[in-house]
Amino acid sequence: MPVELKTPGARAVPLHIVDRASFPTHLRTAPAATQRWLKATGFQGEADRHVLVPDGDGGVKEVWAGVTAADSPWVLAALPTALPPGTYRIADDGLEVPDEAAALSWELGGYAFDTYKATRREPATLQLAPGLATERGLMLATAIASVRDLVNTPAEHMGPAELASAVKLVAKQHGAKVKETVGDALLKANFPAIHAVGRAAARAPRLIELSWGSPKHPKLSIVGKGVCFDSGGLDLKSADGMRLMKKDMGGAANALGLAQMVMALKLPVRLQLLIPAVENAVSGNAFRPGDVFRSRKGLHIEIGNTDAEGRVILCDALAYAAESKPEVIIDLATLTGAARVALGPALPALFSRDTALARQLVDSGLALQDPLWHMPLWADYHAGIESPVADIVNTGRNAMGGAISAALFLADFVPADLPWLHIDLFSWNDQARPGRPVGGEAQTLRTLLHWLEARFG
Repeated sequence: MPVELKTPGARAVPLHIVDRASFPTHLRTAPAATQRWLKATGFQGEADRHVLVPDGDGGVKEVWAGVTAADSPWVLAALPTALPPGTYRIADDGLEVPDEAAALSWELGGYAFDTYKATRREPATLQLAPGLATERGLMLATAIASVRDLVNTPAEHMGPAELASAVKLVAKQHGAKVKETVGDALLKANFPAIHAVGRAAARAPRLIELSWGSPKHPKLSIVGKGVCFDSGGLDLKSADGMRLMKKDMGGAANALGLAQMVMALKLPVRLQLLIPAVENAVSGNAFRPGDVFRSRKGLHIEIGNTDAEGRVILCDALAYAAESKPEVIIDLATLTGAARVALGPALPALFSRDTALARQLVDSGLALQDPLWHMPLWADYHAGIESPVADIVNTGRNAMGGAISAALFLADFVPADLPWLHIDLFSWNDQARPGRPVGGEAQTLRTLLHWLEARFG
């Protein structure tokens, strides 16, 4: 366990946390031998750099570690796998690191996806005093690590049924209920678009629905795109385009992570989590370019490209969520490459009809270092998704504004008077940083949770 909930003991090695600005002040208070050692190493409080100070027996007497900011969610993330194995504590004479940030960053600094490959070593242990802030940091880290694990798991072991099992596990932990609508039962239950996308796969498509909370509380609906593998369908992806498509259920993983946080904090809401879970496969009964399907809302969808399947499954789930008139709907989806072209991998695209709310969320995301960026639901582009043979088509006229076209498509299935947030995310780290290894990632969840706590108390 990287973080040990225990009042730090005298035997734990002290960590002196400094930054460039504070380092000279803290250095002057250190023993002369420590000052000489730190000067000899050239350490000046640089971020993500540390120095081991030896004792007289060749052991580690103390550690001096540089950070960018003491309240950063990644403040200690560089240390757990870099320090020698052992137990550490934060010294009182350095920067004051908030308990939540300490717990979150240390836990995620020790994260590794080790299902198929053993890690080289266990991370170092940090002792932190029990308390609400520390426990909150651990809760956030647990949910984020769970999201990463789901996204990192290969499609062979993370199909629609396995994704449903992951939802059931979280539900069991929090006393929630789960309902599955599977295979041809989707047609009987009026989820034809979900069925159309998933019918070609050997593993049956399904709608997973988690319910939790008191009927007296306002309803919150969270929807996540659960395409467990996306071959592109008959409009087959290239080999390079298909390589990371195990992560096309990243929206579902993030939605489950957010739901997990909401339940762990016991927010006063009536939670509904909806995950349409499918595999976009190729077989004799695969849906085809040019096909037209009736959706749950009654709108007929023309398929312009089978590789734009995510919005097709989401539209049924969004329409179903809207029927119960929740206080807010949030959907998360690895929806478009266009959003990544526009904003890159680290900035999820946020679409909202409420511009003031969108700007509030952007500001909050920057402050929390869990960013997202507002993009417009530009109504003039709707003409690009209007079909001559159906009510709507799942592709735009060309590649321009692709993320906006996808968002406008979804908007047709959410009533205009219903608060709705659509987040088009990557759910993947393409470069390693402290606490954020290459692989699956939770994005925007701390920002959304902060907003939900403010809205629902």
